[in-house]
Amino acid sequence: MSTALVAEHLGVSFLFDHDRRVVTPTLGRIRRRGVETWGLEDVSFEIGPGEAVALLGPSGAGKTTLLRAIAGIFPADRGRIDVRGRVGSLLSIDAGLMSPLTGRENAALLGVLAGLSRRSSRAALESVKARSGLGEAFELPVSSYSQGMRARLGFAVADETSPEILLLDEVHEALDHEFREVVETRARALLARGGIVVAAGHDHPLLERLCTRALLMEAGRVVDDGPFGAVQAAYLGEGV
Repeated sequence: MSTALVAEHLGVSFLFDHDRRVVTPTLGRIRRRGVETWGLEDVSFEIGPGEAVALLGPSGAGKTTLLRAIAGIFPADRGRIDVRGRVGSLLSIDAGLMSPLTGRENAALLGVLAGLSRRSSRAALESVKARSGLGEAFELPVSSYSQGMRARLGFAVADETSPEILLLDEVHEALDHEFREVVETRARALLARGGIVVAAGHDHPLLERLCTRALLMEAGRVVDDGPFGAVQAAYLGEGV
């Protein structure tokens, strides 16, 4: 597996209309109106095979925006982001989930959105059910699920696609202890195969167990990059 993430002077912008509602970059340019805000500015880094990197920083620092740029959800407005490897992501508990549909129906939909053919997605459903540990709840509407159950379903689908790059954004913190261990075990197996893990959140002990390196983000920029312990200490103002 030859995976890599390379960002060079990456910038991602958002446009807001006059009522402060988010407008997509393309629609904003067509309308020629609104206020432009940079979610990411001049972000550069390289992540190689076998690396697990934590994104640290306060809420609104750009961690989620960066993960979504890696996932291809947000295009680069400046610079570039080069993603070499199949991406599996768990970026939001409700991302892609439709509450009226059952867990099975949502899993089939998420599989297609993740790049599987309809046939492959349907064929994987029993495996997804087993991976999620949801049991009979897999046949119930997602509207009846707790946050942890939704996160289980999302991760099970992401894991089924055999990602080479795994993105985790806070939602793993909603998982119960048992399934959190499953996620960590899967992530370590991915790293052992030369994959990449990028995780953001505020549960530093969990991130430290998984990640040896961290990027510290402030106002859409990477302001520190180094060993997890040193970057965490800088973030918390503890020195090194």
